[in-house]
Amino acid sequence: MDKYDSAHEWPHGEGPLWLHPDDDLAPNRPGEHLHARLASHEAHGGPLAAPRALAARLAGRTDQAAVWRGQLAGHQEVGDALESKTAGGWRVLHAIPLPSHTVISHLLIGPGGVFTLRTEHHRRAHVRVGHDSVRVGRRRYEPYVRLARREARAASLALSRGCDVVVEAQPVLVLAAASRITVGPEAGSVQVMREREVTRLGEGMAVWKPPEIEAVYAVARDRRTWTGL
Repeated sequence: MDKYDSAHEWPHGEGPLWLHPDDDLAPNRPGEHLHARLASHEAHGGPLAAPRALAARLAGRTDQAAVWRGQLAGHQEVGDALESKTAGGWRVLHAIPLPSHTVISHLLIGPGGVFTLRTEHHRRAHVRVGHDSVRVGRRRYEPYVRLARREARAASLALSRGCDVVVEAQPVLVLAAASRITVGPEAGSVQVMREREVTRLGEGMAVWKPPEIEAVYAVARDRRTWTGL
């Protein structure tokens, strides 16, 4: 963030005094979008949902609901760890929707700056992190690193525009439930960590004061901040 010249320039205030519930992202639970997908899946599957899932497993097909449940467990564990930082002056938002139909899993705002966290769940997998993608197991590649960078850029743009100062978000990739993580130097600016390590984010750094944190949080929690990216 650029330093402002006087205390009268920024923060401009503490954000809107009243925010419509439809526009307020603060109540979002970790994995809010996954809750919605699972609820829709169960509503459409009805009493046949469980037998179909069993049939899919027996046939060697992917049970999408089981994948979502695993992802939700990862989001919840990371969310709980991040919420423990609020006692130290940090603010946390979960499941921020972007116009590209993607979601920022978690946004952490506090004394050490802003962090966007992309959470991915791969139980008992060996995950190798490269420049733009990660290799899960022996053959599967996923663009998690590239997406983590993209989400941090989106957050930087949206928050800078909303706060009228430069706000730089730092990308973090959280690999939940992995048995082993190998990170190559080409991962660059993307921090890679396990779910239990996120409590260390921003520790020992003093970038912002409480009024600045609250100003950024007020902008970030407004759904309209993220539209038009």
